[in-house]
Amino acid sequence: MSKLFSPITIRGEEIPNRVFVAPMCQYSSKTEDGRCSGWHTVHYGTRAVGGAGLVMLEASSVRPDGRITPWDLGLWNESHVEAMGPVVDAIVANGATPAIQLAHAGRKASHTKPWDGGKMLPVSEGGWETIAPSPISFQEDWDVPREMTMEDIGKVVDDFAKSAKLAVKAGMKAIELHMAHGYLACEFMSPLSNNREDQYGGSLENRVRFPREVARAVRNAIPDSMPLFVRVSATEYMENGWDVDECVDFSRWLKEDGVDLIDCSSGGNSSTQTLTPFPGYQVQFSARIRSEAEVTTGAVGLITDAVQAEKILDDGEADVILLARELLRNPYWPIQAQTELDGSATWPDQYKRVAELRNYPAPPR
Repeated sequence: MSKLFSPITIRGEEIPNRVFVAPMCQYSSKTEDGRCSGWHTVHYGTRAVGGAGLVMLEASSVRPDGRITPWDLGLWNESHVEAMGPVVDAIVANGATPAIQLAHAGRKASHTKPWDGGKMLPVSEGGWETIAPSPISFQEDWDVPREMTMEDIGKVVDDFAKSAKLAVKAGMKAIELHMAHGYLACEFMSPLSNNREDQYGGSLENRVRFPREVARAVRNAIPDSMPLFVRVSATEYMENGWDVDECVDFSRWLKEDGVDLIDCSSGGNSSTQTLTPFPGYQVQFSARIRSEAEVTTGAVGLITDAVQAEKILDDGEADVILLARELLRNPYWPIQAQTELDGSATWPDQYKRVAELRNYPAPPR
């Protein structure tokens, strides 16, 4: 059996294979109140049918003002738990492990949907005031966020813990905390978006204080057997900004706080970042964090080929592979990849007819 399709046990959860569905916002919440819709049941259920070992729901905000758009998922009350039921059932019924990413968008909140332009949404048009560690806007034409008070910080930490408890109630088997891509926790971590002069700003230890408080609060709120992941931006590709050296230290501390896996992404905290992506361009980060912080890691970013994914695992550069856009293009990638690597794969009974008809005769001339 290939390593990609061997099971992995993280804390108390055995996951059937190492192809994980990365969290990808769908901007399709029911009636703009943060609840899952039929779209989510079909979308996530299909990825489970396609053979992924773990299916992670998109960034779900721990409070209303933490959403990127009014159509983002939320997990701050019981109605959200109820609406997630069919989604979780669809994932579990098709053999995958259900997971969820919890988030707060910080200064990148209150926008329109990407396909509607992704523009800042003013209060007069249904938006809301944004908050951040410092009153620094993401880009010039965006509103300046309100600097968070000590009370704000404590409240958001509590909100993450409450949301984690709701995730357990909804049937999730793993939780990921979104601390990447320029959202709230990431904003605290970077010296370019955090110029505070209190215990939450300045030194590396101070800048990661808030995300570490969130991680510890969530760890204490969920069962000890439940895996806890964190998605990081290993670097923000900016001079004097957050970099991989700091991220290695941060990852080591997160492991001490009870985090089981670091999901290694990059960028997203500066509108002027410059990078040239290439296949597997972020694998270097998962490899270094895995080696130096001695923690389980996930690789993500332009991984599209089964042999490529297997080599990353064989070379010890990551423990799991997270796929995003590739699973939007082809939700059955895992089944096809396992067939390529192992010679066969298990198709759902309803689809076995296609597994038996791989070679068709040439069409008549």
